[in-house]
Amino acid sequence: MNVRRLIPTAALAGALALAAPALTACSGTPSAGAADGRLAVTASFYPMQFLAEQIGGDRVQVASLTKPGVEPHDLEITPKQTAQLGESDVVLYLKGLQPAVDEAVAQAGVKNTVDAATLTKLDAHGPGGHDHEGAHGEEAGHSEEAGHSEEAGHSEGDGHSHGEAGGDPHVWLDPSKYAEIAKGVGAALEKADPGHAADYRKNTDELVGKLTALDTEFKDGLKNTATRTFITTHAAFGYLAERYGLDQEGISGVDPESEPSPARMKELQERAKKENVTTVFFETLASDKTAKSLAADAGLKTDVLDPLEGITDKSQGADYFEVMRSNLKNLQKALGAK
Repeated sequence: MNVRRLIPTAALAGALALAAPALTACSGTPSAGAADGRLAVTASFYPMQFLAEQIGGDRVQVASLTKPGVEPHDLEITPKQTAQLGESDVVLYLKGLQPAVDEAVAQAGVKNTVDAATLTKLDAHGPGGHDHEGAHGEEAGHSEEAGHSEEAGHSEGDGHSHGEAGGDPHVWLDPSKYAEIAKGVGAALEKADPGHAADYRKNTDELVGKLTALDTEFKDGLKNTATRTFITTHAAFGYLAERYGLDQEGISGVDPESEPSPARMKELQERAKKENVTTVFFETLASDKTAKSLAADAGLKTDVLDPLEGITDKSQGADYFEVMRSNLKNLQKALGAK
């Protein structure tokens, strides 16, 4: 069983015990931090690592549990990483994305634990996408009881539902939602290290400003296009699609490794013809076989749309902003932006 499709009961139970506040006080001895006096932050995977580095600056020492090139959904935690979690001043993760991390965090007893899923609203059924072949409701295991931080700066009032069984966790691909998470992470670092609160606040404001500018770039860049529909292997872009009025068609739902049915492939071919789709997108950390097969059968091009779950030498950029701008450029080309 692919671990991204179903969270083990024990892992989910352990994770839910932590989920209520964005910053959870747990039992356990506080760590001494990094050897040089900096705050020791452990991030679950790249989007969390990037936030910690941007907001923490030289005040933090950041380590990621997910190494470059590793598919984060399928991460297995090593004993060394479990020990690393226990020695951290702050743990930053996104509950529901990585079951092994959820379980390890539940057992680590770290004083400052930040669940990014509580810092913005999660959609239960993959906004902007389509619920094909069980694509959305099975993955994340988010619960209404998880709660959402009142300090996170919710402003959308978008009425997103929170299903009992799951939610789309790919919130970092929406710059506005990522900015909400950034604010919550900044507040968490201030609380963990009040002596440098002003630095964290300044860095948070700068990052939120950059994310706001990126949001504007996407809005302007995707305002006028020949088509609003795009096809992608990994249905990770629901939040992005909803934000900018696009329609995501995922070949394999949220699991890029699952095989679509012949009926689904035929449906996508018909959809592509009807909606004047030109391109089938694939990603860097998963096989492009299915995308290329569909493209060949439908007479379409292929290109990369990166879900930014990790940065490698194959990524179309060196950091979050560069890759997101590459994604924008590829979407503009595929959608016929005017």
